[in-house]
Amino acid sequence: MSEQQGPIAIRIESKVAWLTIDNPPANALGPAVLDGLDAALRAVADDLDVRVVVVTGAGPHFFSAGADLKGAMGTDLPAYLQRGQALFSQLETISRPTIAMLQGTALGGGLELAMACDIRLCADHVRLGQPETTLGIIPAWGGTQRLPRLVGRGRALEMILTGAQVTASQAEGWGLVNRSVPADQLHDLTRNLAGRLAQQPPIALAAAKSALHQGLVEGIANGLVAEREAMAEVMTSEDAREGLVAFLEKRRPHFHGR
Repeated sequence: MSEQQGPIAIRIESKVAWLTIDNPPANALGPAVLDGLDAALRAVADDLDVRVVVVTGAGPHFFSAGADLKGAMGTDLPAYLQRGQALFSQLETISRPTIAMLQGTALGGGLELAMACDIRLCADHVRLGQPETTLGIIPAWGGTQRLPRLVGRGRALEMILTGAQVTASQAEGWGLVNRSVPADQLHDLTRNLAGRLAQQPPIALAAAKSALHQGLVEGIANGLVAEREAMAEVMTSEDAREGLVAFLEKRRPHFHGR
């Protein structure tokens, strides 16, 4: 199934929703793109057949070059910033696993969008950065918060304060991306990982993701409570019973999201 939400193309196949930013030349994140992403995420959230979400950009050069600064100057800036933060938080906390497939460069708001996804995969020619300070501004869609959680305080400050871009190899070594591969292998890598995740029990994945996020935001003590409560809840699901029975019977489990 394929459809369009403004500059966002939505394709659903084998329980995986592929959301593609198609806003040439650099897939800038203007208001129309934010609107399209919002609508796409809401549609995905309502579709129980979708078990994984992949976010990518059209064309080989840019995942996204970031916010549409020229367009933003004519808008209510605080509202524009709040909209981006809320949207990326929505992506970060959606119950499905999310993958950012970076086939091209991710800068500024583009990198912030990628960091809101659970897993980042990139082509080995890609460069990533938060160049906002070189323009006299700062990252404001989560960059000052998510980047240090991924790469550590020192490296995050180095990237943000200098505005320097890092290579895919550096990003992988720092934990900013999970894996970098030659460009011609990226789609297959993403498709295979998404397919594997789509076969996992969705209730358990959602519970694990929620508990992990709560612990990162509220601290380990609250995270442990969330983990314990989530485990007690998922143990009552049909998927948990199927998984345990399949383990004992030495067969592959079949999960239905119940």
